[in-house]
Amino acid sequence: MDWIQITNDPGFAAFAHACGVPRIMVDLEQHGKQERQGGLGTFISEHRPEDVAPVRAAVPRAHLIVRINPWHAQSEAEINHAARAGADTLMLPMFERADQIAAFSHACREAGVRAMALLETKAALGCLDAWAGLHDLDEIYVGLNDLHRQLSMRFMFEPLADGTVERVARVAREARKSFGFGGIARLDEGLLPGRVVLGEHLRLGSRSVILSRTFNRESAEDPQRDWRSVYRDQLARMGRCAAVLAARSVDEIESDRLLARDLIMTAARTLASR
Repeated sequence: MDWIQITNDPGFAAFAHACGVPRIMVDLEQHGKQERQGGLGTFISEHRPEDVAPVRAAVPRAHLIVRINPWHAQSEAEINHAARAGADTLMLPMFERADQIAAFSHACREAGVRAMALLETKAALGCLDAWAGLHDLDEIYVGLNDLHRQLSMRFMFEPLADGTVERVARVAREARKSFGFGGIARLDEGLLPGRVVLGEHLRLGSRSVILSRTFNRESAEDPQRDWRSVYRDQLARMGRCAAVLAARSVDEIESDRLLARDLIMTAARTLASR
């Protein structure tokens, strides 16, 4: 499992990579995000295009992902800038049509970087079979924050419980694309604990997951605290847990799947009643 740390801080990027985080993400998406997610407590990035090069310099051996804006008239310029600044993979959010992801993937190939589709719209899910097998596309990632709202769901992980994420995983596997989804909290935290989420990643063949803000929250709450040791310890615990989960029997995997489904639906009902 490849952890993904979102940051535009070169020092933190270097620290995270040294702790065993192989993928660093600079998040340049801003178009429409405030309107979609403002006030919901989700991450609204303030990263800038000029942040990419310093992060690249700080983590020369890490895999650097840059999330650009949804497809628009200047997308090719964004792609070329990020590629020149040292990105390895570019991620396209909020696309709705197969021709948009096709144009994005082709532009990435021309710029010499990998292309990752961030599936987070109902329309993109509806035409999944039309674009998942594109030759220039390398990776499919399911963004649950926006997707669950587009599907009129209450809880972010409901698409995991109703088979939506499993379907995407199957299509990605058949198309021979790398696959990942959502975000993950610390092992024993969250409405759906990270331990349960990690089990579902391994069951579905996910290769990567974004670390939630809980992993380095101490750095914001108390900068004087030794948050680095906490971060390092949490990642080590995640790695040990992943090794244990990878050794589960078929029956144990199914039992954990049912537990995840029950926890998700309970959380969804709780949120719906508020």
